[in-house]
Amino acid sequence: MKKQSMSALLGKKGKEKLTVITAYDALFANIFDGEVDCILVGDSLNMSFAGESDTLSSTLDQMIYHTKAVCNGAKNTFIICDLPFGTYFNEIKALESSIKVFQETNADAVKIEGGKERASIIKALTNNSIAVVGHIGLMPQNVRSEGGYKIKGKDAQNIQELIADAQAIEKAGAFCIVVEGVKPDAAKLITESVNVPIIGIGAGLDVDGQVLVWSDMLGFFDEFKPKFVRKYLDGANMVRQGVQQYVQDVTDKKFPSSEEIY
Repeated sequence: MKKQSMSALLGKKGKEKLTVITAYDALFANIFDGEVDCILVGDSLNMSFAGESDTLSSTLDQMIYHTKAVCNGAKNTFIICDLPFGTYFNEIKALESSIKVFQETNADAVKIEGGKERASIIKALTNNSIAVVGHIGLMPQNVRSEGGYKIKGKDAQNIQELIADAQAIEKAGAFCIVVEGVKPDAAKLITESVNVPIIGIGAGLDVDGQVLVWSDMLGFFDEFKPKFVRKYLDGANMVRQGVQQYVQDVTDKKFPSSEEIY
C-alpha cells in the first residue's frame, strides 16, 4: 500500500472527499492505517485521553510521545502532529518545536491554529521544508481568551475575515486547512476561496473533507456528544459489557476453561 503524499492530498481538492481521524497510540493507529487519508495526532488527546478540561496544558513532549506511537502503528497513512499551545508564538519558537517533532517522530506535517496573524510563522516553517496544516474558525486553544467555544461565520464581516485568514495561510504555504465550528454557508465560501483542501469539523458538507475525534465517533467518550459528531459505534458500552462478562466468568469459575490452560 502506497502512503498518501502531500501532492496526492492536494490533488483531491474538488474531486474526492478527504477523510481524517485522530489517533493517539499505535494500537488504534494500526486499525485506522490505510482506511483514511490522514491521521491527526490532535491535542484533543489532553481531553479525551488525559481527562483534562481543555487542550491548553498539552506539552510538546506529550505530543511527540503520542505522535511517535501513532507513526509506529500507521505506516501507510499521512500523519499530522498538532503543535500545542505556547509552542509556536513566534517564528523561532515554531521552528524549534517543528524541528523537534520532525527529528523525533515520522510525522509528515504539523498543524497550528490561527489565521493571517500566523502567516509569517507558517512561511518560516514551509521555507524550511516543514509541511503545515492550518486551522481557523473555532480554535480550541483560544477557549479561555474567547470565554468558551464560539461558532464562527455568523455574519458577513466574520465570513470575510475567515476568507482572508484562509487565503493568507494558503499564500504562506499551508497545504491544507482545518475549518472548525463554522456555519456551513461560510465554510462553503472559504472552501471556494482557496486552492488547498479545506477539512471541516462542525462545518457542514460543502468542504473538501471531514475530521472527527476517534473517541467521539466510536462512542468511547460518552460524557457529552458535540452536535456535529455522528456516533458510528457504541464503543464504551461494548467494552463495558465485555469487562462485565469477564468479571462474571471469573466469578463463576468459567474462565479459564480447559482449552485456555497450558
